[in-house]
Amino acid sequence: MGVVNVTPDSFSGDGVLDPLDVARRIHRVVQEGADVVDIGGESTRPGHSPVPAAEELRRVLPAITSARDAGALVSIDTRKARVAREATRAGAVLVNDVSGISDPEMLAVVAEAQAALVLVHCRPLVSRVDIAGQVLADLGRLVEHATFSGVERGKLIVDPGFGFAKTWRDNLFLLRDLGRLRALEVPILVGLSRKATISKVLGVSHDDRLEGSLAAASAAVVNGADMVRAHDVKSTRQATAMVDALMR
Repeated sequence: MGVVNVTPDSFSGDGVLDPLDVARRIHRVVQEGADVVDIGGESTRPGHSPVPAAEELRRVLPAITSARDAGALVSIDTRKARVAREATRAGAVLVNDVSGISDPEMLAVVAEAQAALVLVHCRPLVSRVDIAGQVLADLGRLVEHATFSGVERGKLIVDPGFGFAKTWRDNLFLLRDLGRLRALEVPILVGLSRKATISKVLGVSHDDRLEGSLAAASAAVVNGADMVRAHDVKSTRQATAMVDALMR
């Protein structure tokens, strides 16, 4: 899953707003081997400023058109049901909601569109004794809630939510035990690309996280991830393809 942030305040520093720059970014992501292009019009970095739905749509709808023209499968990264509705009408086939379904209308929108849905864990941990166990239980409840609300189980993907309500050490424990989420019997998406955890471990700046991102993505594949969300698509595609061939 290749990332395209149509924002001015992306945590990774790769946000673009100009329609031509967005189209170029999408073309590069597709050429580098992304299976899915994940388009987001609102940053989810710590301390981000919320974006009204109308502005988010103004940003993402042209990007969705560009991605479709490039022959890509499109994911819309949003927590708003209104944005998800318009994005799926424009051609997005997957909704990536990092809020853990905070909008009460989201599941109905996804079910009506017959889109795929990423369920992201973002609840605070109640203890550090069994982090993976808590994430597994919480995601299990989300899966059941989604299917009860009409979303086909075969269209669900779970994301353990690295960096969401978790410390960098929590992220490491969770990545090590990622395989436990296989018990849910739905695909696993992992997003560790350019996350602050890498700087914490390696002592590098925010713009020097490529090697750490590749190591984390490779570990995720070894431990059961079916898809990885990446900013550096070509490098990640090659690293994970090699790990997949060796280990899976």
